[in-house]
Amino acid sequence: MGIFNFFSKDKKEKLDKGLEETKENVFGKLSRVVAGKTTIDELALDDIEEALISSDIGVETTLKIIEKLEERVLRDKYINASGLNSFLKEEISSLMQDSYEDIPEVDGPYVIMVVGVNGVGKTTTIGKLAHQFKQQGKKVVLGAADTFRAAAVDQLVIWADRVGVEIVKQDMGSDPASVAFDTIQSAKASNADVVIIDTAGRLHNNVNLMRELGKIRDVIAKVIPTAPHDVMLVLDASTGQNAIEQAKQFTAATNVDSLTLTKLDGTAKGGVVIGISDQFNIPVRYIGVGEGIEDLQPFSKKEFIDSLFN
Repeated sequence: MGIFNFFSKDKKEKLDKGLEETKENVFGKLSRVVAGKTTIDELALDDIEEALISSDIGVETTLKIIEKLEERVLRDKYINASGLNSFLKEEISSLMQDSYEDIPEVDGPYVIMVVGVNGVGKTTTIGKLAHQFKQQGKKVVLGAADTFRAAAVDQLVIWADRVGVEIVKQDMGSDPASVAFDTIQSAKASNADVVIIDTAGRLHNNVNLMRELGKIRDVIAKVIPTAPHDVMLVLDASTGQNAIEQAKQFTAATNVDSLTLTKLDGTAKGGVVIGISDQFNIPVRYIGVGEGIEDLQPFSKKEFIDSLFN
């Protein structure tokens, strides 16, 4: 059974708790807008638009929702608070990408290249991912291709020891592409199932560092022509609109296959998950809802929306 097929009661409770502040931020505002109203009028539509934008769902996504809501109000001539809730649940669901069930079978190891700016939780995400794959019985190899920060390599070594997986690293200042190449070679030789490669915390406006991502990709493809199979962009959900800006910069600079949003617990800005999933047409693969090793959850659109609305 893949990790995506089973959403335990504990996981659901953790998700509910992690999204508490976001739920209050988004739906607390909306319920105040429609309190005491029997229908949604023009003024209420403006207030709903403002509530959604200020909940970090993003302007583009909000405008799509409002346009559809106006159509519904015009068609039905009547929509109350409960009807608004049902409408939003349905509409947000249609705007969001769903994730995959499990990693597909590939020739050789499945290669995940993890990108994102410093401080978003890339290294921790890699450690928790390695743990999940190992729990499934997969052989995992980590590649420490962030050779600019000694702390990044040290952190990854700690995670590799904790989880009990192999790690490939070189000296500080080594060519990151060379580390990636060695990692893939080692993984192939040892018949590994999954390779996860860490990369330096790219500043999203630094062109040279972005070019280097291309170099790492090219080197990986020399060993496994179809790899990397998943370029995963890690974003910090607690930064709200800044996460959307980072996603814009990264998707302009390199192919991004999936998104992981960390630090959803303790933030009211979780609405950003909806905006990002809609705007970039890229699946959110994982969300971080706590600091524990099990708290990186495979993203389920159904469970996410359920936690927000129920």
